[in-house]
Amino acid sequence: MSRRFPRLASALILIAVTLAYVKSGLSGQATGQPSTRNGDWPHYTADIKGTRYSPLDQINGSNFNQLEVAWRFKTDNLGPRPEYKLEGTPLAIKGILYTTGGTRRSVVALDGKTGEVIWTHSLREGKRAAVSPRQLSGRGVSYWTDGKGDDRVIYVTTGFQLVELNAKTGAMIPTFGKGGAVDLKVGAVFGKGQQIDLETGEIGIHSTPAVVKDVLIIGSAMREGATVPTHNNTKGLVRAFDVRSGKLLWTFNTIPRPGEFGNDTWEKESWADNGNTGVWTQITADEELGLVYLPVETPSSDFYGGHRPGNNLFAESLVCVDLKTGVRKWHYQFVHHPIWNFDNSSAPLLLDITVDGKAIKAVASPSKQAWLYVFDRVTGVPVWPIEEKPVPQSEVPGEKTSPTQPFPSKPPAYARNYLKVPDDLIDFTPELRAQALERLKKYKYEASPFMPPIVGNVNGPLYGSLVASTATNWPGSGADPETHVVYAQAGNMAVSARSLVAPPKGFSDIGYVSGIAGENFRVVLGPGDCCAADAPQRPTPAAPPAAPPTGGSAADGLNVQGLPMVKPPYGTLAAINLDRGDLMWQVPHGDTPDNIRTHPLLAGKTIPKTGQPGTQGVGLMVTKTLVVMGDPQITTPPGRQRGAMLRAYDKQTGQEVGAVWLPAPQSGSPMTYSADGKQFIVVAIGGGAYSGEYVALALPGTTNLS
Repeated sequence: MSRRFPRLASALILIAVTLAYVKSGLSGQATGQPSTRNGDWPHYTADIKGTRYSPLDQINGSNFNQLEVAWRFKTDNLGPRPEYKLEGTPLAIKGILYTTGGTRRSVVALDGKTGEVIWTHSLREGKRAAVSPRQLSGRGVSYWTDGKGDDRVIYVTTGFQLVELNAKTGAMIPTFGKGGAVDLKVGAVFGKGQQIDLETGEIGIHSTPAVVKDVLIIGSAMREGATVPTHNNTKGLVRAFDVRSGKLLWTFNTIPRPGEFGNDTWEKESWADNGNTGVWTQITADEELGLVYLPVETPSSDFYGGHRPGNNLFAESLVCVDLKTGVRKWHYQFVHHPIWNFDNSSAPLLLDITVDGKAIKAVASPSKQAWLYVFDRVTGVPVWPIEEKPVPQSEVPGEKTSPTQPFPSKPPAYARNYLKVPDDLIDFTPELRAQALERLKKYKYEASPFMPPIVGNVNGPLYGSLVASTATNWPGSGADPETHVVYAQAGNMAVSARSLVAPPKGFSDIGYVSGIAGENFRVVLGPGDCCAADAPQRPTPAAPPAAPPTGGSAADGLNVQGLPMVKPPYGTLAAINLDRGDLMWQVPHGDTPDNIRTHPLLAGKTIPKTGQPGTQGVGLMVTKTLVVMGDPQITTPPGRQRGAMLRAYDKQTGQEVGAVWLPAPQSGSPMTYSADGKQFIVVAIGGGAYSGEYVALALPGTTNLS
């Protein structure tokens, strides 16, 4: 709970923070609704359309290299121990920043000019938080105002409660829900409608509520589904609440119940004993049209669906619903009968584009498959044809995969989404390519993003199959609504190894889970699945070696002599023109990793900039002239100290026009705002031994720390 003080002290603090709130407002800024046009950053994705775009241009390609640290905010004390996975993106409203941090998912308000704390808030949820499937600080907060002084900060706790706070003081809004909170576990069910346990029931979320006019829209998430004990898990759902009262307005079932559209795609009544299929990433909306866009994830479990025959709507679909009623307007399923963990992981981007002279209100959805799916956002009709094509079929006992999958014709894939042999294999030396070809004999693969998993064995003949790896993950992409260009970051490693194994007796009711025969069975844990303030702390793992093993076992993964089997680039940034449906440019992102740059087999060779693995897990922002994104890895190249870089790219050409050193990799998506006419960029960093920190950058001479 927020800390309590004697009444006199509380009154003085209330007066002080209210004055700070007023004083920190942008001079001359219009009252009413906050907007990026006024220098604010009012949504997690800058606007409710998901663009991550700000028109600010005080910081540009000519001066980006001059940026200096204006202030920094360490999150170590927002909980009983530090957090090492800070993924937040602050909001900025009239010069005040609001965000989350720490192992208790505390909410903080910071002075945007100095980083000084204005107020903090947290709830102590005990076991409810300790067993949550989505722990740590989450991605941030949401904001609502009536434009007349009723200003609220909204967030979802670790234990899955929806909370509203007074933006000026941090106090809970007593008229919202019960004393300021709505219990989001109430109404979450499993099976045919059984209420989950309100303390231990599995459901949570990292993303922020979508604020659309006076409506809050919240999705749901469960544990990562590689090695789970049951397919009869909590069912995904999306709900809308009245922003003032917390009253439930509507519910959309992502697993359709009997009588609802799509129920027949869960054959043999498998809708009744399957779960997940949540909406765990950001939700976007068109306020004028009154339409909301839901990016839906995979059912339980991620890699085996023998217990859920059929196409399984609305899994891995983009679903458009009515803002007022939650009624489905249209949907498109990106993957039928999902078994690849191709969660619809990114916020849909809403842009007005012009194709062949025709104006189209479009929605574009980046994906793990490196395809940008583009639709008329009113009708759901694809802007360019999407063709159903035959795909490889599963040979896993009990599995029945879809004979076809959708393949977009335009735009082209913005990263590799399958392995072209031998073209995509490592080519630093002929010997390394020959070893890669030999290693491929241990895997089953085809030239398709939809190669199914197999039952692998460390003793052969095959370790697993080669499945398309994640291109764009939870940070999502960005766009310029003026030029109709989408900027999409991507991991470009093409494939990952996938093997299934029968689980140990008594572990799971699922026929096959992630693993490989001949190895000790290991439960796959998601990031942060353990580390809430009240959760038992797992031992910190030892730092990984600089290079992977160099032998020939299944444990080596897709490596050759400690080098990636595929050739660079390993991470990319691409610009996609939505008026034409083509790639404008694509460039490597991030310095060449140390273990590649210093590898003895590459001594004396000129290695072009490779970009970095992990690029799919860092976010970007778009300004009037720049795309800004940080490195996912620490490196130590010649000429600078060990660290990571925050990079700026020219939007038109993809040329890197600036880079600023950071002591740790980017861990949350960057944002920008203006306070008293000064432009700031804030980015969360952390990871490894470096605990979470928000770093604010500004041009010299523009910062005022007095």
